[in-house]
Amino acid sequence: MQTLLAWLQLCRFAAVFTAMADIFLGYLLTHDSLEPGLEFGLLLAASSSLYLAGMVFNDLFDREIDAQERPQRPIPSGRISVRGAMTLGTVLVVSGLALAAIAGINSLIVACLLTSAIFLYDGLLKSTIVGPVVMGSCRFLNVMLGASAATSLATGEPSLAAVWSLPQLHVALGLAVYIIGVTWFSRHEAQTSSKAQLAAAIGTANMGIALLVAFILNWQPAAAEVQMRAALAMGLIALVVNRRLFTALFDPVPANVQRAVRTMLLSIIMLNATLVFFVREDGTLAIVVALLLIPATLLGRVLAIT
Repeated sequence: MQTLLAWLQLCRFAAVFTAMADIFLGYLLTHDSLEPGLEFGLLLAASSSLYLAGMVFNDLFDREIDAQERPQRPIPSGRISVRGAMTLGTVLVVSGLALAAIAGINSLIVACLLTSAIFLYDGLLKSTIVGPVVMGSCRFLNVMLGASAATSLATGEPSLAAVWSLPQLHVALGLAVYIIGVTWFSRHEAQTSSKAQLAAAIGTANMGIALLVAFILNWQPAAAEVQMRAALAMGLIALVVNRRLFTALFDPVPANVQRAVRTMLLSIIMLNATLVFFVREDGTLAIVVALLLIPATLLGRVLAIT
């Protein structure tokens, strides 16, 4: 059990459910339901594999820093070897790309872009000024991976133009900006953070939520009642998130910042569930997405998600 726990900690397994929520959203932005189930399942598994791979390679590239700041992490603590982590990360990347390829050529293209963004962040740009932007692009591309099986309305065949179109571009952008804020906020979570940096990150995260609210208020096919309910849900999520954010802003010790980051990450699931309810006007599908919060929260008590 201790060995299994170490591997799950390495992958930050509790956080993978936020990536799954992105796939639900992207797929339902381009489909009326989760059918065909095989296609959806392939994209869900591909996203999960690539997300977990990103977490593994994150720790591989950060192992020297973690040895100083987080010596309890699986690699610096010696519970998992560098070779073992490298093997797992490679298997996950190959599996993710293979699953996307089976889903279709358009899905493989998006998965390759996502993989490139993951390695750019983990291995090269994480500590630079553009690091949060690159991480935001990973979330953008993950939503687009969910939308990558979109078909042309005219022919019913897979279409790259249908993939890279509205509404998924607007929604993916909003979530990307939100994640830029999350990443910026968490950059120094192991130390006492700068209040100025935290304030800027709060503004960025809220800008992302504002973009999602703008989508809700301006997407024409939606009924007024559904718009109102979805906008109110977004407001409630923003209230919960900002309560944590401002607590950390006024007292930026690591514990407060880490709690705020955890809340922001878990809130991705609820943001996605709200958007699913809005675009499909289907409470059942929204509940299915929201239920991902249960394993993410329960596992998050044992497995760090940041």
